[in-house]
Amino acid sequence: MNWYLKVISQYADFSGRARRKEYWMFFLFNMIFAYGLQIVALVADVPALLFLAVIYTFAVLIPSLAVGVRRMHDVGKSGWYLLIPLYSFILAVTDSEPGENQYGQNPKETQDVKLQKV
Repeated sequence: MNWYLKVISQYADFSGRARRKEYWMFFLFNMIFAYGLQIVALVADVPALLFLAVIYTFAVLIPSLAVGVRRMHDVGKSGWYLLIPLYSFILAVTDSEPGENQYGQNPKETQDVKLQKV
């Protein structure tokens, strides 16, 4: 859940890098919330909840794009690669580019250094 909140807190931040775990945990929780709302709306037959699901989907559109762009940056590619569906999926499951690249420091290595200090 912390990864989901981290992405939401960086609402429209298209710069930097996002590690695989951040991207996929956001994806997981986003799907749980979106489909959960839709299922509850259809089972309970409450149109207002279905409308709320649509509002939620539009509300997380920009954070979803932002974390996708940061994920592409993490593997050393431009955010425009999100427009190529199969290739962007392959890049999304690929491990981070080690070290620093043109988009910033590797967040995985930064996280590992923080854990070693504790």
